[in-house]
Amino acid sequence: MSLKQLGVLTEERLDREFIKQVEPDWKQVLTCFQCGTCSVSCPAVELMDYTPRQLWQLMRLGLRDQVLNSRTFWLCTQCYACSARCPRGIMTGDTMRHLREWAVAQNLEIPQNILQLRGTVNATYNILNEDNRSRMIWSQNLEPLPAQLGSTSQRGAEALLFIGCVSSFYPQAYSIPQALVQILERAKVNYTTLGDDEWCCGYPLFGAGMTEDVARFAQHNIEQVKALEPKTLVTTCASCYHTWQHLYPAYANGRGKFGFQVLHATEFLANLIEENRVKLAKLPWVVTYHDPCDLGRKNGVYDAPRAVIKGIPGITLREMTNNREDAMCCGGGGDVAMSEAAVTEDIAARRLAQATSTGAEALVSACQQCKRTLLGAARKTKARIKILDITELVWQAMEK
Repeated sequence: MSLKQLGVLTEERLDREFIKQVEPDWKQVLTCFQCGTCSVSCPAVELMDYTPRQLWQLMRLGLRDQVLNSRTFWLCTQCYACSARCPRGIMTGDTMRHLREWAVAQNLEIPQNILQLRGTVNATYNILNEDNRSRMIWSQNLEPLPAQLGSTSQRGAEALLFIGCVSSFYPQAYSIPQALVQILERAKVNYTTLGDDEWCCGYPLFGAGMTEDVARFAQHNIEQVKALEPKTLVTTCASCYHTWQHLYPAYANGRGKFGFQVLHATEFLANLIEENRVKLAKLPWVVTYHDPCDLGRKNGVYDAPRAVIKGIPGITLREMTNNREDAMCCGGGGDVAMSEAAVTEDIAARRLAQATSTGAEALVSACQQCKRTLLGAARKTKARIKILDITELVWQAMEK
């Protein structure tokens, strides 16, 4: 039966019980008046079997088999563009995740790679099935190796660096923590890391609908960091930042208090630049900035990265057509790359095209997954544009 054949929705035909099962905020979902804003905002919509708008209609009519057998909620990158633009304030991205949670709880058909992710993270404490004792491998070609990256973590440091799985294990992202520690060395910032005591933050499991698995990782990481009593936890990973800010407080002795501040690297660097602790040379580049979804729309961090970029003498920042809250996703979120790589590649190529249209010589972001995804798109399309994390851009200016 097509959606057109379903006819006009009436109050009597709503299947409230089905909606309640998969969406805690089900009354908000019922306010949807089918304007289609969520669908036109979705970067993956052309590859879905139902658009988000159509999925809501199916949910409200109780056609659960059609909903749960669709690929729509598994192709959601959880970029929150739909949620940011919905005139009714419906958190569409959350509902897509709730559908995943329900599918997991009901042991329904789940993409095989997502199931493998669960086993991998729970067994090895990282998303790549690597020996977690090699988490510091990214630091091995730093010459000389900074003393602060020694085998023993320091107590009471000004900054504790939470590296994240992508920067720890993907060679394309090694340069991000390398740049950050060199910046901090030059700025004389006392810092430390958890070393191999750092575990995955758990956000990939949360996004996959495996919410109950997150507690173990949250409790471990919170205990490890609190034991070192840092003043600030700093992470370059937008997803780790979001997790520490919004998921972990529920596991902090029920009070939501850590005893230390949580900052994204862009916020920490902006503070260092404002305090004149970072000396920057002229870098006459034209750059454009990509707002990571987890940093921007989910946390409202837009100004700090731009302040860092504009703080570099000689830099010209050209914004893309879609920027800040309206930024287009890179395609790397929502675990989609694990189950449908072609979807991620398609989205990344479109975002890269927006970047190249600015005429910038470098595309800068503030998320290791964004860098990795957009770098892959640049290589595949042979785009002549540098792909950098903001920490690498700052280090370029400091090296000079």
